[in-house]
Amino acid sequence: MSLSILKQPFVIGSIQTQVGLVPQVSSFLTFTDHLGSLKARWGIGRMHYTVEPGLYALGQPNDHSPVLVTANYKMSLDRLREALSGRNMWILVLDTKGINVWCAAGKGTFGTMELVSRIESSSLSQIVSHRELILPQLAGPGVAAHEVKKLSGFKVIYGPIRAIDLPAFLDSGLKATPEMRFKTFPIRERIALIPIELVAALKAGLIIIAFLFLVSFVGRAGEGWANAFHHGLFSALAILTGIVAGAILTPALLPWLPGRAFSIKGFVMGLIAAVGLIALRFDMLSTGGSWLEMMGWFFLIPALASFLAMNFTGASTYTSLSGVKKEMRWAVPFQIGAGVIGFIFWLGSIFLI
Repeated sequence: MSLSILKQPFVIGSIQTQVGLVPQVSSFLTFTDHLGSLKARWGIGRMHYTVEPGLYALGQPNDHSPVLVTANYKMSLDRLREALSGRNMWILVLDTKGINVWCAAGKGTFGTMELVSRIESSSLSQIVSHRELILPQLAGPGVAAHEVKKLSGFKVIYGPIRAIDLPAFLDSGLKATPEMRFKTFPIRERIALIPIELVAALKAGLIIIAFLFLVSFVGRAGEGWANAFHHGLFSALAILTGIVAGAILTPALLPWLPGRAFSIKGFVMGLIAAVGLIALRFDMLSTGGSWLEMMGWFFLIPALASFLAMNFTGASTYTSLSGVKKEMRWAVPFQIGAGVIGFIFWLGSIFLI
């Protein structure tokens, strides 16, 4: 057992097994744990919010205790150990490169060979007398259960989707109710995903805003710095409108927006936002330049919102990995086309009129 594993704040000690010491974790989440989750939600240190892969003990497990498998995204482990308070379990953490179970299964990092390799490296067969592993149901796309059985001798049992259902699942003899197999995507879960997408969008958005400010000053300098500055400010407002439409309003209003594809839902929300923004500047549409500018944003805002909305497809129950790939094949060219048309209109409002 490496020293780095023991230094993890949620590790409270170790227990002796036939193959040596296994780190023991707490089921109690501290303020530091909650703060870490909050920071990860906002994209602060997200790519480093990981757990050392390997075998862990929760409580005082013995050779008959169940073995649960999870990802090394710390929030995944936190939800698991919190849900199993008072239980004696083994937790096998796979190296998913800091990605949660569902996304890691789709990307292949929560996969058959990683699971088999981790079983071997942890000497699990010498620690437990049974040959059963309980995996999250959402790990199914990445794991071939028959291959795991063939290569390791361990049988894969898929547990419930949500960690909070694990106690009932374990108490019922590893039997899941239909409700445990059904994944919803309620507004609380949708809103929880907004911060990290919003932060990423704002980082890119600030670069775009700076570029549009520069172009506005170059193109409008002859009309006075105040006019150029005003034009740049409206461009910034328009970009922020597209970000809000795609990264906040679309996931929040997802079930009520038309279409199944996220790109369409985002486009509709962006179109509504663009019309609203243009209506606010209706009194200024007296010149050809203003009309060209508004036509530009009529294309640019929906295109931006549509693109940002697609970031939520991998975290929803609305589509599958193949569905995401299929949507991107037609949606991205459409978004690029609308963006190019809008940018041409916007440039025309600055340099042609």
